[in-house]
Amino acid sequence: QVQLVESGGGLVMAGASLRLSCAASGLTFSNDAMGWFRQAPGKEREFVAAISRFGAYTEYADSLQGRFIISRNRAENTVFLQMNSLRPEDTAVYYCAARNGDTRRDPNYAYWGQGTQVTVSS
Repeated sequence: QVQLVESGGGLVMAGASLRLSCAASGLTFSNDAMGWFRQAPGKEREFVAAISRFGAYTEYADSLQGRFIISRNRAENTVFLQMNSLRPEDTAVYYCAARNGDTRRDPNYAYWGQGTQVTVSS
C-alpha cells in the first residue's frame, strides 16, 4: 500500500513562500496521480492542486491565481507544493493524496498522508 508523509509546513508571514514535500512509498507510486488538498478548522477539505503520474499535466484550484506550483520527482518518489505569496486564507492543514488513474479535483483519492500544518499570519 502507498504511504504518504507530508513535511515542510510551518508558521510564516503573509507574502512569504513555503515548499511542502510529500514522500511516497509503495509499489504503485509511479502509476499514481498525486494531489494536494487542504482543510481549515471548521471547513471541508478542498482541492488545491494535482499532477499526473508523469508530471505532464497539472491543475489547480481557480482561487490560487498562479501562486502555487505542484511538481514531482519520480526518481525520489516525492511530490512538492511550492506556495508563493501566501495569504492568511491559506492557513490550513495540507494533505498529500494519491490515486491510480487521472487527476481529480474531488477527494476521490485512495491514499492520504497525515497532513502538515501551514499557518500564515498577517
